[in-house]
Amino acid sequence: MPKVVNIYEAKTQFSALVDQAVGGDDVIIARNGKPQARITSLGPAKGKIKYGLLKGKITVPDDFDAPSPGIEALFYGGPK
Repeated sequence: MPKVVNIYEAKTQFSALVDQAVGGDDVIIARNGKPQARITSLGPAKGKIKYGLLKGKITVPDDFDAPSPGIEALFYGGPK
C-alpha cells in the first residue's frame, strides 16, 4: 500500500520520498487528508530504435500495391 503524506511533510522530506519511489514504493501526497498527487518511479528507459535491422532479409514484390479484383469488388460493388 502506498505511503500517504501531507504536503508540508512532502516539502520537508522530498528527496527521501523520491528515493522511496525509486525503490518501488509509491508515495501519495494529500491535502487535508484528500489524495492530490502521486510520486512514482518512471521505470527503465526504452532502448534506441535500430533502423534497417531487416535490410536484405525480406523482399517486397513489385506488384505489392497493385489493385486486387476481389477487394475492389467488395468496395465498389461487384457480383453479389
